[in-house]
Amino acid sequence: QVQLVESGGGLVQAGGSLRLACAVSGLSFNWHSLGWFRQAVRKDREFVGAVPWNDGNTVYADSVQGRFTIARDNARNTVYLQMNNLTSEDTAIYYCAATRNIVEMRSTAAYEHWGQGTQVTVAS
Repeated sequence: QVQLVESGGGLVQAGGSLRLACAVSGLSFNWHSLGWFRQAVRKDREFVGAVPWNDGNTVYADSVQGRFTIARDNARNTVYLQMNNLTSEDTAIYYCAATRNIVEMRSTAAYEHWGQGTQVTVAS
């Protein structure tokens, strides 16, 4: 059974930082690209960033480039999302997802497996 479990969400003041973690089990972690998405109230789920399984470049949405960093720990089957300089616009439920895809990592449709999400709230 594939499981992706996010943790690390919470309430933070604007300008602060949070680190999310996503623990993955039940699949070949080393052979899956890992993505982070978010969904704010009354908005569609949007791409945040993704790290491919093949040592390729990590990609980010323009809105988080330079503030967010994704790292994967293949020994722990865990992917992290370090979020710095948070603003109220970053308030959302954050989801991690896994896919064998490399090319279409920005699309929600490319991902086969999803976590349940963790809430991030940034107080202005």
